[in-house]
Amino acid sequence: MRAAGRLVGEVLTALKPKVVPGVTTAELDEIAEQLIADAGATPAFKGYHGYPATICASINEEVIHGIPSGQRVLQEGDILSIDVGASLEGYFGDSAITLPVGKVSEEAATLLRVTEEALYKAIECAKPGGRVSDIGHAVQQHVEAHGFSVVREFVGHGIGQRMHEEPQVPNYGEAGRGPRLAEGMVLAIEPMVNAGKPAVKVLSDGWTAVTRDKSLSAHFEHTVAVTAGGAWILTAREVPVAARR
Repeated sequence: MRAAGRLVGEVLTALKPKVVPGVTTAELDEIAEQLIADAGATPAFKGYHGYPATICASINEEVIHGIPSGQRVLQEGDILSIDVGASLEGYFGDSAITLPVGKVSEEAATLLRVTEEALYKAIECAKPGGRVSDIGHAVQQHVEAHGFSVVREFVGHGIGQRMHEEPQVPNYGEAGRGPRLAEGMVLAIEPMVNAGKPAVKVLSDGWTAVTRDKSLSAHFEHTVAVTAGGAWILTAREVPVAARR
């Protein structure tokens, strides 16, 4: 799983400098698909329940599952969530980042920072003896302390030889509940955070989830293994500032 996770991290690292004004989300999708193919892996999302692309590319008020398109041109001030999944030698990796496009508003920059911080606070809870709900509780506490809201309709998940496995990993709730975390479990932890209210809806394409109040939304995700020594981030890229605090 580390091999699959490392590949997903490398794809996101390669896409990051390409996220600039004037680029289409379809161009980013093509790059990701080629990188995954070159590694001898398979895109996890393409064809999954009919999803048509390699990455999910969600702009501004789009929460998750935005479909890449040659018509979607990134503009200065946008924020873009990129979600990448890959299958390598029978195991899956899944990770997401939300990036600024050029210079963004102070609200957008704060939303990105807080959401990423929430991810790492959640990851700290992925240790043997804890509970699944400890993870979501950590996310909710941090996010709401900054005046943002947590999406309820979509959650993190177990991951392994299938893309989505048990348990579900909500980003909210009381601590100390749900399945007990044990060494060897692997979870995709993925805070989805709105600048406004938590309510979302799915558009007519059947995939793209957006905030009902059209507020900005951010999404960060890592595939994390529970080990005796604590959480092991299988999709780790460069060590972000949020993780070093």
